[in-house]
Amino acid sequence: MEKTLTFKAKFFLTILFILAIFLLLLTANNKASDYLILILNLMAINIIFAVSLTFINGITGIFSLGHVGFIAIGAYVSSILTLSPAQKEISFLIKPLIYPLNVIQIPFLPAIIIAGLVAAAFGYLVAAPSLRLIGDYLAIATLGLGEVVRIVANNTWSITNGALGLKSIPQYSNLWWTWGFALITVIFISSLVKSSYGRALKAIREDPVAAKSMGINVFSHQVVTFVIGSFFAGVGGALWAHLITTIDPKSFMFQKTFEILIMVVIGGLGSISGAIIGASLYTVGLEFLRVLEEPISIGSIYIPGIPGMRMVVLSLILIIIMLFWRRGIMGKNEITWDGIYKLIMKVKNKNRMREDE
Repeated sequence: MEKTLTFKAKFFLTILFILAIFLLLLTANNKASDYLILILNLMAINIIFAVSLTFINGITGIFSLGHVGFIAIGAYVSSILTLSPAQKEISFLIKPLIYPLNVIQIPFLPAIIIAGLVAAAFGYLVAAPSLRLIGDYLAIATLGLGEVVRIVANNTWSITNGALGLKSIPQYSNLWWTWGFALITVIFISSLVKSSYGRALKAIREDPVAAKSMGINVFSHQVVTFVIGSFFAGVGGALWAHLITTIDPKSFMFQKTFEILIMVVIGGLGSISGAIIGASLYTVGLEFLRVLEEPISIGSIYIPGIPGMRMVVLSLILIIIMLFWRRGIMGKNEITWDGIYKLIMKVKNKNRMREDE
């Protein structure tokens, strides 16, 4: 029987890990450049997006392509709630913002929670009819949702300011907000996946018919999963809006969902750890590949920058992964303290065997 860590040891290691993250963020916040802080903020927000989509697509097996719709809802709701009445009057030039939104201004934290709840409510309205579909039909229905949200945002001038979007959004998002909510998202969803409810979700993913025959209410489990994923997508959207300070309907094209899918697939569809790794690699890799879009001079040879080239390279990487490494980095596996402990003991045993030889 393989030796595993006790619950107290795992709890202690988890606390140490959280403290280490806190110290790293504190150091970055005090000493890092604004550019590095921006990358770290984007990494945390992308982790929220990737983990919430993994919960829907990977853990439960719902093929959703409408995640960007809930991100947009969260972004717009939180932005409207935190903008001051004076800013709203200046921004809404063509049509004034409807009452009582034009006179409301609330703090950032309640705005984030409300944004998540509104996104969750829309998630329920979408999930209740759509989840009766399966396979490609469900994917097309959720894809349509993202486009509906974008088109509505583009035309409801008295709510979203239409194509002009919202500007001068307060830049409340910082390392503490983004990484704090990323940690909450990971802990909540990981705990849920490890519970009996999570085992039921995995059973639905593997075989819905067999899960139903075992007494699992497949439809209600899928709806709850979709609502939870929508909530955290809305929270991520709120953080994103208050980081970039400017949003419009073009910010929420299908490309945004495609980017999140890349993170999930790279990390491993069905793994929370993989979603974190995929989101981190995507965020950092996207910045490293920015050099491809800038002019390069090699001696007398001049190579002009090609806009959008980094997305082409990322798409090629995704194709290669799909062809040769379909499970992604983690597959359906998770990084656990027991797994790390076993790996360390395995390495130690190998070193001892070599020394004995």
